[in-house]
Amino acid sequence: MTTQQRKAENFRTLHQRPGAFIMPNPWDAGTAKLLARLGFEALATTSAGLAFALGRPDGEGAITRAETLANARDIVAATELPVSADLENGFGDRPEDCAATIRLAAEAGLVGGSIEDTTGDRNDPIYPFDLSVERVKASVAAARALPFPFMLAARAENLISGRPDLPDTIRRLQAFAAAGADVLYAPGLKTSAEVTAVVQAVAPKPVNVIMGLSGGSLSLRELSALGVKRVSVGSALARAALGALLRGAEEMRQQGSFGFADAAAPYAEINRQLRE
Repeated sequence: MTTQQRKAENFRTLHQRPGAFIMPNPWDAGTAKLLARLGFEALATTSAGLAFALGRPDGEGAITRAETLANARDIVAATELPVSADLENGFGDRPEDCAATIRLAAEAGLVGGSIEDTTGDRNDPIYPFDLSVERVKASVAAARALPFPFMLAARAENLISGRPDLPDTIRRLQAFAAAGADVLYAPGLKTSAEVTAVVQAVAPKPVNVIMGLSGGSLSLRELSALGVKRVSVGSALARAALGALLRGAEEMRQQGSFGFADAAAPYAEINRQLRE
């Protein structure tokens, strides 16, 4: 068994065992190493975290597939944990584009990834239903052709794309499940009722829920009780780090003081964590 096959089997097992697990989102090799040292069992990339680190906006096609996969390779190489990637909309409109992205993701060492039904067009943000399903089918076919179990997550983006239509979101997730997606994912679920509706609609397929967005405050224990399998945090950790940076910068600029450093992680501790 290759290292990638072993990681893939471990990742699949996380989705099959009882209870929910947290899959945090590093944005580079250093943050991946730190999260792995804390005992998490799997990691996921973040398109927003990468975009912000490169000085670009997220969700506007500013990050290329090559840049996304290069970042993923760095994260994969940084730890022994399974890594899944935010593959955005597959970096193309056509089902064939999605399939090619899955194959390239596997070549980068990833053992999972998500494909969205968002177009990147602010005026028309969601792909038509039938095309969305075809894109998932092509992604599933590419994943199944790999020599290891690649966990494909299909994302319905209505709720964070200005279309608060839960019934249509559920309809899409059910169709993605029927198309063979391994995990279903609707960013923007906020209440227990919404989460329960999605979990029940696609059962027994596992559901990923994102926490760390405004308006959502369910704990891992609560989400597990609702039947959620996997919890990610998207760009929340990256935004938390950037929030600390901005607060420190504002203190220096406005007050000329440096008290922000009192809350910083000790230099020696970070060095030690990254050395071992």
